[in-house]
Amino acid sequence: MKFEAAMLVVDDINRSRAFYCDVFGLEVVMDFGENITFDAGFSLQEKALWAKFINTEETAIVYRGNDMEMYFEEENLDNFLEHLKSFEAIEYLHDMEEAAWGQRAIRFYDPDYHIIEVGESMAKVCRRFHDQGMTVEAIVERTMMPAEVVNSFL
Repeated sequence: MKFEAAMLVVDDINRSRAFYCDVFGLEVVMDFGENITFDAGFSLQEKALWAKFINTEETAIVYRGNDMEMYFEEENLDNFLEHLKSFEAIEYLHDMEEAAWGQRAIRFYDPDYHIIEVGESMAKVCRRFHDQGMTVEAIVERTMMPAEVVNSFL
């Protein structure tokens, strides 16, 4: 068996399509009207159609469960954070934060309150630490990554 993709249920497919295309630069690779698939490997489906598929009322489908997230990596997080400022309607869970292992990330909601996280790749984190003068040993200790992995990133 092979996992293929995630699908998010949305109220307005056009609003959500615009959000993912504009904020992340994603492209739609399949468009079935009430269901679209992005080049990033996930899909959106309108709530009304999803309710039919699972034999329930639309009111039984609720958002803002805060129990999962869509995770994206960005090599230039600072530029992405500037880009995000142009979207006034975005509701943030928190500003950019740096985790104990050094990875910087931001979390916010999409238009239907699915959590989005955008973080640096760990390769970028290791390179940033190295550029700041940290030794490989110090990077290994901070990131908790094996030395072979840190060296491969550098």
